Amino acid sequence: MPRILIAGCGYVGQATSDLFHDAGWEVEGWTASAESAAKLSDKHYPVVAVDIADADQMAAHTKSFDAVIHCASTRGGDVDLYRSVYWKGAGNLLERFDQATIVFTSSTSVYAQMNGELVTEESIAIPQHETGEILRETEKLVLGRGGIVARLAGIYGPGRSALLRKFLSGEEIIDPQNDRFVNQAHRDDIAAALFLLLNRRVNKAEIYNVVDNEPILQSECYRWLAAKLNRPLPSAGGSASGRKRGRSNKRVSNAKLRHLGWMPRYFSFAEAMQKSILPSFEIPET
Repeated sequence: MPRILIAGCGYVGQATSDLFHDAGWEVEGWTASAESAAKLSDKHYPVVAVDIADADQMAAHTKSFDAVIHCASTRGGDVDLYRSVYWKGAGNLLERFDQATIVFTSSTSVYAQMNGELVTEESIAIPQHETGEILRETEKLVLGRGGIVARLAGIYGPGRSALLRKFLSGEEIIDPQNDRFVNQAHRDDIAAALFLLLNRRVNKAEIYNVVDNEPILQSECYRWLAAKLNRPLPSAGGSASGRKRGRSNKRVSNAKLRHLGWMPRYFSFAEAMQKSILPSFEIPET
């Protein structure tokens, strides 16, 4: 039975752990805090508190693994936290589990294209922000040691959708002058992609985009939600310029991953919303 460590047993990590466990892998999950680990005490696999930025903590756990997925998250933290969790955490995992296949979950935010271009894994990735630069440094570190990089698009799924939350709260606007493509991936499709990359034993030192089949303009997302929920469209106006993802505008391709046999169950924004996300939200009556 192959053994896998999920370093970061959060929103994506839990779904990924469950999938590997159900497929017969021996799974262990790590979280940053004892409180988070305690909340997962009912899982059919152990979840323990380990700070991957602390090499001494990691050294205290002597179990070996065939594969390790680094999917820990900073939850929007600052530059120092990015460097600690991603770059230092990845380095520690590579040193501690030097015989394992390492997968690092990065982000499609490393692509800074501005004009709606179709981007693939071969496209230039020069982030605009220091946090993105740290992700690229971490990618290079992992790839240089024969690991795999999965660049995740915006994550959504049951109970989680930034676009839906902003639409329901009325805090979003539609900026006709700065509309942009939104690239997203459902949590369960991400888990399936990570499973395929390790279960198929694909070539190492490769990058794979994990994103659904249909990039969609942000304005179209809101038009769809307005029609589906019988609510007014957000007001039109100028958008804030400093948002983390708002400065890029690209269409991310998943062709390389689909070529391996992966196909997202939730292949579009509408599919994910109708079948998974809307049923999980409490939608207030208008």
